[in-house]
Amino acid sequence: MSALSERGGWLQRSAGLWVGVLPLIIFVVLLSYLSIASANFLSLSTLDLILRQAIPTVIVCLGLSVVVMAGGDDVVSGGIDLSVPATAVLAAAIIANQISLHETPLVFAIFLAMIAALAVGAVNALLVVWVGMTPLLATLATSVAVVGIVKVITTSRRINVDHPAVVWLRDGVFAGVSVGVLVTLIFFLVYFWAVHRTRWGMNLQAVGGSRDAAEVSGISPRRYIAQSFLVAAFAGGLAALFILARGSGFTPGTEENLLLEMVLATFLGAAFSPRRVVTLWGAVLGAVLVSALSLGFKSIGVNVFWTGCIKGALILVVVASASLSGRGRS
Repeated sequence: MSALSERGGWLQRSAGLWVGVLPLIIFVVLLSYLSIASANFLSLSTLDLILRQAIPTVIVCLGLSVVVMAGGDDVVSGGIDLSVPATAVLAAAIIANQISLHETPLVFAIFLAMIAALAVGAVNALLVVWVGMTPLLATLATSVAVVGIVKVITTSRRINVDHPAVVWLRDGVFAGVSVGVLVTLIFFLVYFWAVHRTRWGMNLQAVGGSRDAAEVSGISPRRYIAQSFLVAAFAGGLAALFILARGSGFTPGTEENLLLEMVLATFLGAAFSPRRVVTLWGAVLGAVLVSALSLGFKSIGVNVFWTGCIKGALILVVVASASLSGRGRS
C-alpha cells in the first residue's frame, strides 16, 4: 500500500508539473513554427519591434500581477482586475483629448489622466472590499462603464497625437536601446522593489498567500487588497502614454486586444514560476512572448480575426492550467 501510495503521489506531481508548463510548451511550439515560417523573425530588428510593441501589455500586466498577488491566484475567487486595460485607454483618451483638441500642457493632461485612473481603482476597491463583490464581476462591470465614458469623451473617433514627448517615447533611442523599453524597465524595477523589497510588499504577498494567517499576524487584508487596485489603476495610467506612442494617437477599441493580451501574458507567466504562481517577472516575460506571437502571425499573413481566435483559445488553456495547478497545490 505504501508503494502504491508513493507511486500515486509521484504520478499526481508529474501530472501537475506537465499541466503547469503546458501553456509554455504550446508557446514554444508556436514560436518555433513562426521562426521557420518567417525568415526575419529571429533578427535583432524584429526583437526590438517585439519589445516596443509589448510595452503597454507589460505595464498593465504589472498592475494585474499586484492584484493577483494580493488577492490570491485562484482564477475565479482570487485577485483579478479586468478593468486595467480600460483604465489605460481612459487615461490615453483624456491625454489625447486635452493636448490635441484643447492644447492643454502635457503635464496637466497627464495629471488629469492619473486622477481619472486612480478614481477607477478606488471604485474597484470600494466594490470588492467594502461592498463584497467578486473581483471578477466587479472589475468587469467597471471596465464596461469606463469604456462607455471613453466613448463619450472621444465620440468614438480617433485622435492623432504628435506631441514631441509622445514621439520621443515612440522613436527615441538611448545607447542603442529604445527609450520606451528603458522607461518600461525602470517602471518594472520600481514595481519589483515595491513588491519584493519593502515591508508593504511583503505584507501584500502575505495577504495573498493566506488571509487568515495575515489577520493573525496583525495585517489587514482589506487594506492591502484595496491598495492593490489603486496600484493596478496607476499602472493603467502609466500605460496610457505608451498606448498613444505605439498608435501615434488614440484609437477606439484598443482596450479589447489589450485585455486579451494582459490576461494571457499574466497567467502564462505563472509557468515560469517554480510554484506556478503569478509573478511580476513572469508576467513581463509572458507579455514579450504574446507580443512575439502577435507580430509573428502578422508577418506570415495570418488574418487578424484568426489571431484573436488563437489568443482566445490560448487564454482558455492558460487559465484552465492555472486552475488545475491551484487544485494540485491545495
